[in-house]
Amino acid sequence: MNKEVLIDYLDELYPSARCELNYQKDYELLIAVVLSAQCTDKRVNMVTKELFEKYNLKEISNLNVKEIEKIIRPVGTYTRKAMYIKEIANSLTQNHQGMVPNDREYLESLPGVGHKTCNVVLSNLYNVPAIAVDTHVSRVSKRLGFAKETDDVVKIEKKLMKIFPKDKWSRLHHQLVLFGRYNCKSQKPDCIHCKLKNSCKYHQ
Repeated sequence: MNKEVLIDYLDELYPSARCELNYQKDYELLIAVVLSAQCTDKRVNMVTKELFEKYNLKEISNLNVKEIEKIIRPVGTYTRKAMYIKEIANSLTQNHQGMVPNDREYLESLPGVGHKTCNVVLSNLYNVPAIAVDTHVSRVSKRLGFAKETDDVVKIEKKLMKIFPKDKWSRLHHQLVLFGRYNCKSQKPDCIHCKLKNSCKYHQ
């Protein structure tokens, strides 16, 4: 697969690609991305709407975990995520005046915040060049031949960063997520209408 062909096609399909998680404040994005693990953005947006309309960050830090659980129950693994949210709210309130800092080491020390989550947050909040490899990016990368079937997310990220220019990383991440979510789906991908099918390992 030619990288320029992919970039042009993704620009055609998703010229204004952006994160589909809804947020108004920086901490809202961080919490939403933590909640999105093994869950759809659509469902996360449902629970964060209620959570953020009812409580600000300081109030979330003071909430009983059970209260958080009630709101975020639809996202799955909600008991663990409720504890993460409370601890994140506590840490941001006590250490950073309620702001999400541009500090990878600090963010990755927070519960529920791994490398991928940190990439998404720093890319969206601070325009830090990053490619967050989720299930969609992983699937598309393997199908298009940019990664091997046996590659884990770390290997895929490194390969994509090596192949594509740094100034394209963040935009490409969003485009690959949307392409995997709506076009190159896990089940019944829309190969018929895809302009990349003749170069696609999966289609062939």
